[in-house]
Amino acid sequence: MMRYCRRIAVVSTLGCLAALSLSSASAANVRDASGRTVTVNDASRIVSIGGAVTEILYALGEGDHLVGVDTTSLFPPEALKSKPNVGYFRQLSPEGVVGLNPSVILAIEGAGPKEAVSVLQSASVPLVSIPDKFDGDGIIEKVTMIAKAVDAERKGECLSRIVSNDLAALASLRSGIKTPARVLFILSFVNGRPMVAGRGTAADGIIRLAGAQNAIDGFEGYKIVNDEAILNAAPDAVIGMKRAGLDHDASTIFAHAAFRETPAAKQGRFFAMDGLYMLGFGPRTARAARDLSRSLYPKMTFAELPSEAHDDIGQSCKK
Repeated sequence: MMRYCRRIAVVSTLGCLAALSLSSASAANVRDASGRTVTVNDASRIVSIGGAVTEILYALGEGDHLVGVDTTSLFPPEALKSKPNVGYFRQLSPEGVVGLNPSVILAIEGAGPKEAVSVLQSASVPLVSIPDKFDGDGIIEKVTMIAKAVDAERKGECLSRIVSNDLAALASLRSGIKTPARVLFILSFVNGRPMVAGRGTAADGIIRLAGAQNAIDGFEGYKIVNDEAILNAAPDAVIGMKRAGLDHDASTIFAHAAFRETPAAKQGRFFAMDGLYMLGFGPRTARAARDLSRSLYPKMTFAELPSEAHDDIGQSCKK
């Protein structure tokens, strides 16, 4: 009963906030990742949930309208440093989001828990679920939907062109790869056993964009596997994330029995990258894939991408 009462209170509060918000001249009707058509009348107070969502909003010049972000909003660095934090995107509290008085909530697909998202979706303040697909088209879809939701479609078209040009240049670079490397992504060790990335994951997507082959493709998602599976995968390289509290480096990975006899271990080929940069599938993803390619294929020459003419990838779109 207490939980039910809290839910009613949250929905009621959200309804009041929506009634008080100022409407823009024209509403944006967005068909989001959940299949719902969401009407956004006011994008003056945005809660952003998802690192790529926040990164895109800043690239569109909408950072000043952010009133809250989640813990994965690590780029640009000032986002999490200067904005209220609503917590981890998979462990949201409706009350924490509502307390920031948002006029719209933009949440990456997969945000949760489901009960919390259901509460927010049933309220009057619009919640737009942003699709999270792990390929070039998915990045453009993110940018387009976010730009429409915050009434920044002209800037969105500009940013989409920049991203598209980067992806086209990356594809040209990738065409020079004759023998794709077999790459394994390790997320963590769980009770001494490796959790690795299969098909349909962000790690699988970045491996493919970098012109390589996922060495683990017998299942979807992230899964704990045994030593035999790693040996059979025979990766030429292992990649992982750089993040606080995670001591993954070549010596620790290849000291593990599962990896010791792999081609990657024999050549000492372990590469780690910032998690959001590598797996976020936002405006910088083509750069991340190119950087991974440089590590995987050191004898090849990989030129700069078009966006690298600017320090800030969205600089020319903010005017």
